[in-house]
Amino acid sequence: MLGSLLLLAGVLLIVQAGALLSVDRPVLAPSQNSGTQPTRVAASIVEAYRREPARKIAQDLIAPPQLDTVQLERVEPRPPLTDLGLAVPPKTPMPDDWREVLLFRPDAANSAIFASMGRTVIISGVQGIDLDRACSFHDVTWPCGERARAAFNSWVWGRALKCFMPPDVERFAIAAPCRLGKQDVGAWLVSNGWATALPSGIYGKAQVAAQGAGMGIFGPPQ
Repeated sequence: MLGSLLLLAGVLLIVQAGALLSVDRPVLAPSQNSGTQPTRVAASIVEAYRREPARKIAQDLIAPPQLDTVQLERVEPRPPLTDLGLAVPPKTPMPDDWREVLLFRPDAANSAIFASMGRTVIISGVQGIDLDRACSFHDVTWPCGERARAAFNSWVWGRALKCFMPPDVERFAIAAPCRLGKQDVGAWLVSNGWATALPSGIYGKAQVAAQGAGMGIFGPPQ
């Protein structure tokens, strides 16, 4: 009887020791009624990390060098690479009483001035070629002034020009922008070499193109 009791006690001790030393035993989550002690411990650890300042590692290699503002020098900004991003110059506003007038049967006095319906109009932004002007091309001289007026007359013959101009200007010559259909008259004259662009006008690039292509007064006799 005593031997049986000792054997039973030994078995119970072995079972209890295995339960305490087992590494594969799953850890059970605390129940809702087990208290808030684990939560408080975790919160204390997080708060301790927040209070501890961040450790600086390789500060000399990562941190930017200290600059002396006295030695800094302000320079002018570089110009833009192209003209695409530049703002377009504002257009000159026209007076309120100016209107687009349709002028029939224009008759050119030179390559930039014409008369129509009792009005004399100077194409704005361009300089006409004088009638007595002579041009030279490869040592050949030709009357480019008369040819320029003839080209202008041939282009507008039997047609009407729309010019933006003030009312009641029959007695005075007026500089005005004009169109033939959708074509700007000043742009047509300059790009074909039958007029030159004024320095303050908008046809400078058209004149450069006409010179490069040998158009009108910049080319051979016509």
